[in-house]
Amino acid sequence: MGSVRKASAWLGLVDDNDDERYYDDEYSEGSESGDAWVTDPRVKVAADTAEQKERRIATVTPDSFRDARAIGELFRDGVPVIMNLTAMEPADAKRVVDFAAGLIFGLRGSIDRVSTRVFLLSPSDTEIISGEPAAHRTDGFFNQS
Repeated sequence: MGSVRKASAWLGLVDDNDDERYYDDEYSEGSESGDAWVTDPRVKVAADTAEQKERRIATVTPDSFRDARAIGELFRDGVPVIMNLTAMEPADAKRVVDFAAGLIFGLRGSIDRVSTRVFLLSPSDTEIISGEPAAHRTDGFFNQS
């Protein structure tokens, strides 16, 4: 896609047909429909058995703000998303965090910082349990006194 076409797509003047990068022609030759969907390699979703039990977590490492759509679609489907923004420029990373804040506000979810530039987006029906360090436990398991 040329730079003029990219700029026009960014401004919304033409349709963005950049979704073609997600199709693998070799894979689709063996399929019946001819247009097999291939998952973006930056998005990792758990196995099908986990999907049946509704225990999926997605990890997304976006390259630019354009990849925020994948985050939004996963989160909207009720999948907790771990966003790793370490590969992004700081300005774009801030835009993605602002986008994520809008997502969690609109869908009543929560956002937690896991580490520097890594965030966990949790839907409203997901409970986050933060572990208490072993040194502070009072159950006597590690208490040698």
